[in-house]
Parts: sequence; structure tokens; C-alpha cells
Amino acid sequence: MHTVRESSIDGRAAVVLVSPAGLAVTFVPGAGMVASSLTLHGSELLFQRGGLIDYVKRGKTFGVPLLHPWANRLDGLRYEAAGRTVEIDPEVAPVRLDENGLPNHGVLGASPLWRVTGTHDGAAATVHAELDYGPAPLLAAFPFPHHLSVEARLQDRTLTVVTKLQADEPVPISFGWHPYLTLPGLPRAEWEVDLGVRTRALLDARGIPTGETEPAPFTQGRLGERAFDDFYPELADPPELSVAGGRGRIVVRLEEGYRCTQVYGPPEQDLICFEPMTAPVNALVSGDGLTVSGDYAARFSIAVEGEPGAA
Repeated sequence: MHTVRESSIDGRAAVVLVSPAGLAVTFVPGAGMVASSLTLHGSELLFQRGGLIDYVKRGKTFGVPLLHPWANRLDGLRYEAAGRTVEIDPEVAPVRLDENGLPNHGVLGASPLWRVTGTHDGAAATVHAELDYGPAPLLAAFPFPHHLSVEARLQDRTLTVVTKLQADEPVPISFGWHPYLTLPGLPRAEWEVDLGVRTRALLDARGIPTGETEPAPFTQGRLGERAFDDFYPELADPPELSVAGGRGRIVVRLEEGYRCTQVYGPPEQDLICFEPMTAPVNALVSGDGLTVSGDYAARFSIAVEGEPGAA
């Protein structure tokens, strides 16, 4: 039987979904609904970086954070979308700027505004949480009131996350998730990846797409010393990305509503990120591939097959 239990991490309430197949996932609703841990028989499959404390205090992402209302970065503090011109004032809006002064990863990182609205156990373990995006200063960065909900469902060896946005007026859709995956006990250079992508965007020195693309130069093989911070605007069929090693693999499947992906993986850290994204990098500014809707749903899953990591 799948179970749901209450817990706490660094003094914050957490919800743990547990599968009889040995998989357990922990969510911290009061810190942005982040998935802080994903373990198989007690071995951690999410890279922790600075953990929950760094995420709350410094915005340093880890685990599986939700990036909303935009994933990745914007080319500057001004954009026009859904008939509105927005000037982001970093002194007012809760934005974090990257090393180039660009707003990065939206404004809901570690947000305490989420509330759990239900849990279920039995054939699967599920938690449902909601957030009303409307109070200041959130609207200073993204002046589109809306309602967000996240349903996380663990069944056997698969975690499925459904994110829904509803609003009375159309909203630009540009959110994403950022799973930091790791294979415990196995050197990163030995990991094998399979990227379900077709094209890679050409980026400028700040990580902003130039508008040009090329066939993805690497889609399958051993990581070795390869570095990734690449945006892929065109997915393959099926749209899934995986990392394998030891006697198993972890698969991220972009099942609904996610049209592109970023892959991030610095060679000096034992992590790889396959990032489901509803819109391209910088879509709020460029308008490229940007959906505007008052009713939107997106779904991705993380499946653990076999025993990934050191044998």
C-alpha cells in the first residue's frame, strides 16, 4: 500500500509520499512546493547542492523546484506579453538576478504561499497543493492574477507531477520544473544519457537564444567531461530524457504541455538536469513559442527503473 506521512525539514512542514516499491519523495509546500528528496531504498536520487536552507535564504535551487512564472532567464527587466508592458523593479518585485543582471527562474522560489488542499493513499500516494498568484509584490513582476495547483502522485516507481493554471483573463504560460538528478555512488563521467531532443538553440554569451538553431550535436552516450547549459526547442518522439548507470536509469518524460527543455550539467558536480519547460527561454520577451491562456495543464513524470547508481 502507498502511504502519505507528515514530516519536517529544517523546521518546515513536509509531506512524504512512500511507495511499497522502495521509492519515497518529499515535498515542502511552504518552500515553493519543492521536491526536496527522492530516495530509492534510502539512497538519494536528487542532488542537494545547498539544500533547503540555501534555497530559502539565497534562492539556490536544489531537488525539484518549480520555476514560475518563467523558467530560466529573461533578456532584461522589460517585456511585453498578453497586451501588457511590464517593467520589473528589482527593488519591489521578488526577483533574483543572475551574474549578468538578468531576472532568473521567476518569483516563486521557496514561496511560503502554497497550501496543501488534500492527500490520498492506497493504490497511489498523492498530495495536492494550491497557490493564489495575486498579492503584491508578485504582480510587480508578472501582473497576471491566476490560480496555480500542483498534484504530485507516486505510484510504484513513478512520480507524476501535474501543474495547472487557471485565470479569469489570459495569462502568458512560461513556467517549468528543474529536476537535479544524481546517481548515488557512481562517478558522473560514467553516467550514460539519452536526450529526447532534435535541435539545440544557439545562445549568446548570457544564455539567451539568438533565434537560430542547429541539429542537436549530442543526444546519446557517456557524459565523461561534457558540460551542459543548453536549450533544446524541439523535442523528439517520445519526448523523454534519461540518465543511466549501475543497474538502472532515471527517466524524465514530458507528457503534456511541456514543449521544450533545458539540459544543465556542470562537469564538476555530480548532477544532470532535464528541465520540462512550457515555453522557450526568454519567451516573455521574444514572444517565441509563447502560449497565452486562462486554462492550462502540464504534466511530467520521473520514473526510476532498476537500481541506478553504484552496484
